[in-house]
Amino acid sequence: MRQVLIHRGEDGFWVAECPSLPGCVSQGADQQVALENLKEAITAYIAALEADNLAVPEEHFDAHLVTV
Repeated sequence: MRQVLIHRGEDGFWVAECPSLPGCVSQGADQQVALENLKEAITAYIAALEADNLAVPEEHFDAHLVTV
């Protein structure tokens, strides 16, 4: 299980990223597509680490919403 952040990018596409996997980012025309694309990216990211015998980072982020 991985925490995912999603937000609208400057170009109007939705950007999804996985903070516990640095550089693991994807996008899509809507939130659902962005999330599906990120799931594929996470799977490929972890597979590449395992293929290179590298440790897979553990999930370690907590999310908090702050009203300002």
